[in-house]
Amino acid sequence: MHIITRSRLSEFWEKHPNAQTSLRQWYKLTSLAKWQNFVDLRQIFPSADQVGNLTIFNIGGNNYRLITLVDYKYQKVFIRHVLTHAEYDTEDWKNDPWNT
Repeated sequence: MHIITRSRLSEFWEKHPNAQTSLRQWYKLTSLAKWQNFVDLRQIFPSADQVGNLTIFNIGGNNYRLITLVDYKYQKVFIRHVLTHAEYDTEDWKNDPWNT
């Protein structure tokens, strides 16, 4: 999968260093993946959830949330938000225009 864009991950872990190892692991596994559908994705990330068009990953023992749009046809993962659990709980991310 082609991930767009890694800089969102590094910007987040600069503010939240405890997330760095988990985000790097997610990036490595995802960049090697060739998912064709959500079932394939769940084989690698069983706790991932689908909310509308977005796929949500639990990161760092459920301390952080990574919100993405996965385009299986074109093999791309668009990073929309990287949030702490508290930021995620505000549900502002649900207003993302890509979540239709």
